[in-house]
Amino acid sequence: MSRTGRDGGLKVRVKDKSKTQSSRRWLTRQLNDPYVARAKREGYRSRAAYKLIEIDDKHRLLKPGARVVDLGAAPGGWSQVASKRIGAQGRVAAIDILEIDPIPGVEFAPIDFLDPSAPDRLKAMLGGPADVVLSDMAANATGHRQTDHLKIMALVEAAAEFAREVLKPGGSFLAKVLQGGTEGALLAALKRDFAAVKHVKPAASRSDSAELYVLATGFRGVSKP
Repeated sequence: MSRTGRDGGLKVRVKDKSKTQSSRRWLTRQLNDPYVARAKREGYRSRAAYKLIEIDDKHRLLKPGARVVDLGAAPGGWSQVASKRIGAQGRVAAIDILEIDPIPGVEFAPIDFLDPSAPDRLKAMLGGPADVVLSDMAANATGHRQTDHLKIMALVEAAAEFAREVLKPGGSFLAKVLQGGTEGALLAALKRDFAAVKHVKPAASRSDSAELYVLATGFRGVSKP
């Protein structure tokens, strides 16, 4: 591993020959990522926390006392942000197929969201209608852009369907998609059921990433189709 830089800049390069080239690239990017360093300093479990922080700073989704669902919560960065912002009177119900360490104010269950039992278990964890449904879920990448897009869109569609079931009127839905945006049919359905729908890409999303988020606010309380 070597460090180079000028004028106070820091550049870390990984030269460990025991690692694959792709592993070295990933590790180099992590070591030079300011959001990774910031997350370590500020106690967040992942750099993804800053994506939600930026979106919430602008759109004010996470209000004190809110009920929030976090789909695809591991390692817990979004749940940490949500719990802090809604306070002790709020509630976060979080699930993932991976376990996470406990987070104050967050009820977590190791559930696959596509399991037929997941929606009912989440509703029980919430204890009432949700104010916000968050989804940072992503299927394992295949490297084939079209296939990966279809897989993540299937997750987004399932999350949107669930959001319609649990959100209270005026509620919000935020979900990860891929560049190219949300499929027309889903976008049309969201525009029918929410007052405003837009795509957002926070600064904490890497510029070379195809990652994008769809944000739907002002749920009209329309029953699911």
